[in-house]
Amino acid sequence: MAKDEQNVPVEIVGQRARAVSRHLAHCSTEQKNAALLTIADELSRCAAEILAANARDVEAAHARAMPAAFIDRLILTPQRLQTMANDIRAVAALPDPVGEIFDAVTLPNGLRLHKRRIPLGVLAVIYEARPNVTTDIAALALKSGNAVILRGGSDNIHSNLALVGAIHSALARTGLPADAVQLIADTDRARVLELLRLHAYVDLVIPRGGESLHRFCRENSTIPVITGGMGINHIYVDPSAELDKAVEVVFNAKVSKPTVCNALGTLLVHAQVANTFLPMVAERLAEKQVELRCDARALGLLDGRYPWTKPADDASDWDTEWLGLILGVRLVDSLDEAIAFIQAHSLEHSDGICARDPQVIERFVNQIDSSAVFVNASTRFNDGGQFGLGAEVAISTQRVHARGPMGLRELTSYKWVCEGDGHVRW
Repeated sequence: MAKDEQNVPVEIVGQRARAVSRHLAHCSTEQKNAALLTIADELSRCAAEILAANARDVEAAHARAMPAAFIDRLILTPQRLQTMANDIRAVAALPDPVGEIFDAVTLPNGLRLHKRRIPLGVLAVIYEARPNVTTDIAALALKSGNAVILRGGSDNIHSNLALVGAIHSALARTGLPADAVQLIADTDRARVLELLRLHAYVDLVIPRGGESLHRFCRENSTIPVITGGMGINHIYVDPSAELDKAVEVVFNAKVSKPTVCNALGTLLVHAQVANTFLPMVAERLAEKQVELRCDARALGLLDGRYPWTKPADDASDWDTEWLGLILGVRLVDSLDEAIAFIQAHSLEHSDGICARDPQVIERFVNQIDSSAVFVNASTRFNDGGQFGLGAEVAISTQRVHARGPMGLRELTSYKWVCEGDGHVRW
């Protein structure tokens, strides 16, 4: 990214994005795919430069004694960079949603109606120390015909400048305008506030980060905001569950990547199987030294048998997103109690059940309204790539427009097309 482009006023960025969005909306699938494949190749070609820039960000994070979970999200490795490139290629391979015709109908009067997918227009994505978001968002925006304004944090500014530089180089080589993907390089928080007020140019704001960022965007934006990205996630183990499989589901949901929003936060175990299941799952979690925050009954079963148990704080622990190797554990006496507890404490991100009784499963699925509900599967699957979307711009927990992983279709709207044969209405 050229230095003279790094301090463009936010309003000018918005104007450029709006202008180029009209061009992108009519680019062919072939043009967009060529740009994406070239971006993926450019990431590999510029790997040394990108990794060196990221190393500066990581060094600065260590100097500020940032938490391990934060640094894990920030750091790039050759393998992670290759994964980012492969994710872009996966998006290129997906069907193009723009122009898709659906809900076609012919009315009794002969009028022919259908809906046709169109891009949203201009996206503004505000995020923290996650360099992979830069390329994921750029790829999904381009494929869905949207212009995008990126505003990462100061913690990953060098990484983002290098990544966007590679993106711009690829766009130039394939004939698409650089303004399709713009980065606000000024890390002053005032620029975020300016961006949130660009309702004349921006159609949707997508924050990617912690609760404070989401709250700031909701409270200050004059543009619709997609919220999500935080999870207090539950798995309920029913008496009908296959307990050995449930142990592995819980283990994966907690430890495979504990710093992310789809990781398990609270384990609910039916009292009828607690004597058998809790020691099994505790022994498995002991392999990763997971700290268990237990209610009184669970603590009574595990205390003295498992070295990392603590009593849960009922005032806070059930409403905490751990982002680490901590797991809440609570016994329940019925499915109804499990459902009520989840409804009271979930952020409606990812909740699941381990069971084999079809009636129990059906009641759980019907009554839990999280963005994704899992049956005998890890909550870690709530992800655009895992759901076959190629990547995601966010995981929405809202109840309008889009829920769950937001891929290409979720970045489109539609228009009605009405075809007649001289029809008039009086």
